[in-house]
Amino acid sequence: MRVRFWGTRGSIPVALTGAAIRDKIVAALVAAAARGIDTPDKARVFVDQELDFTVSSTFGGNSSCVELVTGRDDYVLCDLGSGARAFGNHVLATRGPTGHTFHVFMSHLHWDHIMGFPFFMPAYIPGNRIHIYGGHPMLAEAFRRQHAAPSFPVDFGRLGADIEFTRLETERDYALAGLAVRAKRQLHSGDSFGYRFEQAGKVVVYSTDSEHKRDDPAETDTFVAFFRGADLVIFDAMYSLAEAISVKEDWGHSSNVMGVELCQLAGVKHLCMFHHEPVHDDARLAAILRETRRLEEITRSGPRLEISSAYDGMEITV
Repeated sequence: MRVRFWGTRGSIPVALTGAAIRDKIVAALVAAAARGIDTPDKARVFVDQELDFTVSSTFGGNSSCVELVTGRDDYVLCDLGSGARAFGNHVLATRGPTGHTFHVFMSHLHWDHIMGFPFFMPAYIPGNRIHIYGGHPMLAEAFRRQHAAPSFPVDFGRLGADIEFTRLETERDYALAGLAVRAKRQLHSGDSFGYRFEQAGKVVVYSTDSEHKRDDPAETDTFVAFFRGADLVIFDAMYSLAEAISVKEDWGHSSNVMGVELCQLAGVKHLCMFHHEPVHDDARLAAILRETRRLEEITRSGPRLEISSAYDGMEITV
């Protein structure tokens, strides 16, 4: 499998400010000044190979939307945050407007995870099929309400695609979209659901909007089992540990520290931090990544746990 990230922010989409872009340009010019960069080709090589990621690029600003590329013609997505708009436009540009099937696994129905659907253009085109799966009884109602007045001008009933909603039970194995799928209930306001996907011996776990209580070892054990042996865990690391256990306790999110602890206990190969705090800029997210990798180093007692931080446009092969 390959995993593509179309949206990685939590709570609300964010955009780079003009001041942030200006600072990146200034930093790039200063770094290039001593290198004799005087042609577009030299500049491109310099940007691609020498500039720090926080200067040459950005973690992005779209809210949660992750694609699993399985080798089949059908598309598989986790969540429909604002990143779904970019994903849908990509599909239309590369494979045409119609004849597509999408399988979407919803973590939960908070607005940042469904807000991209009204702008998901394949939903408007007859001949496309969209299967939306989730654990909430109000799955269909949440999507229909979002399209209704006064929230949106185009009613759900006017969408041209064939759209189906299926409620999944937790702790049960399903065969969907060429994958073995298992859902797990998670601690979050109104509940959320994590998903374990398996194909050809490879395992990807999508676990966002989930709070982990350090004083509940029994619940911790259930997540260790859910993550066990995964090639990749996409994990809600929105807060610092201090925030998660103090001022933002019971807000329904987790920390980079808990991600490392759970993945080390479960023998996970790769932890990818996700659902980034919207107030964190590129420099802060890069600093958190460095700190988390150092934490993994000093707490390691077995095989190395690879750690990355998701950004819009990132791809990971498992």
